[in-house]
Amino acid sequence: MNREWIVNSSPLIALAKVGQIQLFSDLFGEVIIPSGVAEEIEHGTEDDPARIWLRDYGNKWIQEVGRINPIIMAWDLGRGESEVISMAYENSKYGVIIDDRAARNCAFSMGIKVLGTIGIILLAKRRKMINQVSSVLDELCRVGFRVSPKLFDTALTLSNENLKGGRR
Repeated sequence: MNREWIVNSSPLIALAKVGQIQLFSDLFGEVIIPSGVAEEIEHGTEDDPARIWLRDYGNKWIQEVGRINPIIMAWDLGRGESEVISMAYENSKYGVIIDDRAARNCAFSMGIKVLGTIGIILLAKRRKMINQVSSVLDELCRVGFRVSPKLFDTALTLSNENLKGGRR
């Protein structure tokens, strides 16, 4: 994947909560975190793993975003999502790592490559950086990350971990 990635808060927060935030640097070397996304993460509690990671390590990836493209603003997304997509829209070498459905729809409609938290987990399994998709997905669900049963089962199928009887 020779692409640079701009990441929204949800994938950072979710993967930090389950101890997998290192996947960003392991898979991509670096990502871009727009300043609005960093501010969202900073609103977390003092002991929030994503907030701690951002202060200790991830702060080197934070970039200020100029104006948000009016085409993206028309989608009425949150500041973080708008900054992520606007940066990618302005430069085709970027893809976005984002989970919010409306934001994903916006990015898809603009022809921007989209990856989400589950896509990161699947990629990590394919590159042998994690042993099991199912265990990471179970842990994500345990910490409150919402995964529909259909998406959960699809991820297991794509990772060759399809368990009869569906989601555990």
